Amino acid sequence: MSTTLSIKDARRIALAAQGFGIRHPERTNAAHLRKTLGRLGLFQLDSVNVLTRAHYLPAFSRLGSYDRTLLERDAWGPVRQRRLFEYWAHEASLLPLDLHPLLRWRMARAERGEIGYQSLKRFAVEHRPEAQAILDRIAAEGPMAAADFENGSSKSGWWEWSHTKHALEWLFWSGKITTATRRGSFARLYDLPERVLPKAILDLPTPDAASAQRALIERSARVLGVATAADLRDYYRLKPEEADHAIAAQAEAGALIPIRVEGWSQKAWMHRDARLPRRVRGAALLAPFDPLVWERSRAERLFGFRYRIEIYVPQDKRIHGYYVLPFLMDEALVARVDLKADRQAGILLAHRVILEPYAPAETVERLAIELDRMAAWLGLDAVRVGKIIQPS
Repeated sequence: MSTTLSIKDARRIALAAQGFGIRHPERTNAAHLRKTLGRLGLFQLDSVNVLTRAHYLPAFSRLGSYDRTLLERDAWGPVRQRRLFEYWAHEASLLPLDLHPLLRWRMARAERGEIGYQSLKRFAVEHRPEAQAILDRIAAEGPMAAADFENGSSKSGWWEWSHTKHALEWLFWSGKITTATRRGSFARLYDLPERVLPKAILDLPTPDAASAQRALIERSARVLGVATAADLRDYYRLKPEEADHAIAAQAEAGALIPIRVEGWSQKAWMHRDARLPRRVRGAALLAPFDPLVWERSRAERLFGFRYRIEIYVPQDKRIHGYYVLPFLMDEALVARVDLKADRQAGILLAHRVILEPYAPAETVERLAIELDRMAAWLGLDAVRVGKIIQPS
């Protein structure tokens, strides 16, 4: 018979697994940052910079203020300092280097044209020579951005912008190129993995696909604490045929414990090392792509909080705002804050704060502390709050 967890206990397990409820270090260093990334398994990349780019935020939510150049050095610094690499994991992501072998099966599938959108798959077959020409140019000339090929500027003279971009994406998915660094408006510079990633990582043995998928599921379970099969698959974007055998194997090995969560219709799993704290204290503003909330149905099941990002929704149809961050206070998501960094004026703008019906009386006061903390971290001088909308 499986154990039944209350939703309150499931929430506490999930928050603890995600690194919440821990006192912020007095001075965050590279070791704290790497431990956080190691716990989460990835930072999702996003280029929207209305506040700050999303991959910087999960560490801030868990550690408080830190020097963003520490993350940049680990991600895009000299090879000897690299601790991270970019690849498609949960969308485009920054990942610890030790995950590289566990994703080579995905690179191999992309190389064979078995995954990806149709325009990308074609470069595995009929357009392979054209992709090889791009790869040869990068090999000969060094790191290049997609824009360097724009308007037929490559030596071959074949290329239109979109055609080249698809070819580069196929080369990236298949592991033939990787990100050397970022420049300007966050444009990727591509280079050969052997010139970017440490040799010790590239020399690690490649596990078979089934073994790698089992390892990815175990990592997903560890960072989620308690999860449905769909949650476990979603973390590293595994398909059912890639994940279900791995879930079964980890359950048989005792790494996953079958449970029921009150109010959930789906069967759930708990990692054997999951910790259930007596309570979780703390406050954090969460990026739209924070792993606590990126799977919207899971956020709704755990917190009763329906969340959607509205960047691509026409302004007159937005309900909560353009770039809205959920506010986590202790064990609940209690508000939504539409934020913008006005760098020219030196102000952190909270256009609207929308409180949830169950938000405690101290929510606005504790949110103000977090907004001040965020403004200081972003190098802004002040916070300006617009409307505070109380629940009706």
